[in-house]
Amino acid sequence: MLKRKIRALFNDEPAVDPAHVPLPYNHVSLYCWRPADGRVNFGDHLGRIVVSQLLASRGLTLDDEVASAARMLSIGSVMHFAGNGDVIWGSGVNGKVPESAFTATALDIRAVRGPLTQEFLRKRGFEVPSVFGDPALLVPHLFRERFKCTGELPHVFVPNLHDLALVAGQSHIVSPLLGWNKVIAEILRARLVLASSLHGLIIAEAFGIPARYVRLSETENLFKYQDYYFGTGRENFEYATSIPEAIEMGGMPAFTFDPQPLLAAFPWDLWE
Repeated sequence: MLKRKIRALFNDEPAVDPAHVPLPYNHVSLYCWRPADGRVNFGDHLGRIVVSQLLASRGLTLDDEVASAARMLSIGSVMHFAGNGDVIWGSGVNGKVPESAFTATALDIRAVRGPLTQEFLRKRGFEVPSVFGDPALLVPHLFRERFKCTGELPHVFVPNLHDLALVAGQSHIVSPLLGWNKVIAEILRARLVLASSLHGLIIAEAFGIPARYVRLSETENLFKYQDYYFGTGRENFEYATSIPEAIEMGGMPAFTFDPQPLLAAFPWDLWE
């Protein structure tokens, strides 16, 4: 009941998706957050895209019958939705949600988004490997031939879902409510990506495009951005408070991402 009240307070109550009714046999259920009104936020939806594509590389699916039922969390600041026994691969803590919303006492943690999430969990007695990285960083690796950077625009801005109304009518805006593939294609048209959407930043940097966080509102806690940047070895975290300022600042320093530790941490054993 406490979790339900907190989720409703932060508009985090999961939507019922009639297209994904529970399967009547043992399978691996992947949790992906959706707004209560049923819209699809591209960053959160990338969890299903990445996991499905990775499974397909071995001829597996999320609908496979497996020996033991399991629940998995991947992309997103969704740690407060974790329940006992859940498997964590790349998830992060949501800094705007009260710590009391996190009630799990037994988790199978394979990787987390960054060191701040690791610290949060270790303080609560969990064993957390030092395997960092948002699984969205794997998109270029998993879709090698599908997406191409064109650099035809000087910049685009990808707002967080809560900031979308603040930039209505402006040019070069990429809505996070577009299809995941459309969002990525639009991001790759730019030579510089500005975003208050965390995954707008992550996708840009995954493809080698300079990016800068723009804090247009106080809706989102800085925790998840810091968690991502610290996890990629960049502790000098600087952000802009307007699009013009972000253009002047340019992108954050680049980093080198090795996909192998995150790929090796994927819980393939759940499908055995």
